[in-house]
Amino acid sequence: MSSSPPERRALYKAFAASLSGTSLEWYDFAVYSSAAALVFGDLFFPGSEPLTGTLQAFATYAVGYVARPLGGIFFGRLGDVIGRKRVLVATLLLIGVATFCIGLLPTHAQAGAFAPAMLVLLRFAQGVGVGGEWGGAVLLSSEFSQEGQRGFWASAAQVGPPLGTLLANGVLAVLAGLTSEEAFLSWGWRIAFLLSAVLVAFGLLIRSKLEETPVFLELEAKGDRPTAPVSEVLRTETRPLVAAILARVGPDVLYALFAVFVLTYATKELEMSRGQAVTCVLVGSALQVGMIPWSGWLSDRHGRRRIYAIGAVGGAIWSIIFFATASSLATLLPGVVVGLVFHSLMYGPQAAFVSEQFTARLRYTGSSLAYTFAGVIGGALAPLAFTYFLAKTGTGYVIAAYIVVACAVTLVGLRLGRAVRDEPSDALVSPA
Repeated sequence: MSSSPPERRALYKAFAASLSGTSLEWYDFAVYSSAAALVFGDLFFPGSEPLTGTLQAFATYAVGYVARPLGGIFFGRLGDVIGRKRVLVATLLLIGVATFCIGLLPTHAQAGAFAPAMLVLLRFAQGVGVGGEWGGAVLLSSEFSQEGQRGFWASAAQVGPPLGTLLANGVLAVLAGLTSEEAFLSWGWRIAFLLSAVLVAFGLLIRSKLEETPVFLELEAKGDRPTAPVSEVLRTETRPLVAAILARVGPDVLYALFAVFVLTYATKELEMSRGQAVTCVLVGSALQVGMIPWSGWLSDRHGRRRIYAIGAVGGAIWSIIFFATASSLATLLPGVVVGLVFHSLMYGPQAAFVSEQFTARLRYTGSSLAYTFAGVIGGALAPLAFTYFLAKTGTGYVIAAYIVVACAVTLVGLRLGRAVRDEPSDALVSPA
């Protein structure tokens, strides 16, 4: 089915609006992660033990994950009641303003305990905004798309992580190259946070001109908007919610290994430089910018669950191979790249798969709950678990076993989930 030029323009704007929001989210993720490791411990949590300060800085990072379910519940409900567009403008503002304000915070030396308290509060605000962002960003592009194309267009929200990672690391690399270490600690790190205002302005410009999705307009015309969507999802769509949560665990854990923990593993266990480790992640992230939408397109042709499952099985097997072969840059680089390819095969179809689990009137709430709760189970816990297992056992094979279990959980979620016309997506408004 072809669409008219106005419909195509609306779809392109929805794609850009979805991409800009999730790119900002993951730009924040990468910038904060690096700042927590490099400067936040000294600037906001000074103490006699440098490691203690760093751990406290990473604790504020975890606050963002804990806050996400609250954002998913609050904004997910609003998205099903008042519409996708209005909520997405609010979440983008919340994330952007919080990130910008982190760049303006006084340090512990300047403001005492007030400084770390404000850092935690702003990180919490970011997490709430992110919790409401993903579900709506997915629906923006998917509910404007035509049948048989939903996997590709819904993947806009999924391109945000690698693109945001590339942007953040690019900005940090430029700042590190242009400033001295003293200058970076003094004010250079702040620029990376203040630049988020540019992404916010761009995203708001697009989202303010965007029309409400046709699916929500149809629900509004029929008077079929829910009054208590959270309780209704928990009561009437329990299986779809469980399926969507379980399906997301494997991709989150695999990403935690090949984009986050691999930096620690490469520098601590393989004794490589941080620059070499970061290069591997950046090369893999650059490839994902193209791989993710391609995987979404494949899911339109061959089915969500089939492509998703290939990624899960491949990721589980590859994690074992990775720890058996990674020893130098020559083996780490292909190891990370292939790992992120398997992640892309899951991550590309994920947005369409998750949103298709829920009826239209509950889709924002259901998708947001699935995203945020799976993020806590998978993405938040995995790096901590990896660190613990490596410290206790001294081998990566226990980590590989953890990933195998996570990917098996994803396969269970795929089996529990519904497939639209088994498999390519057609009916998004009223899933049976």
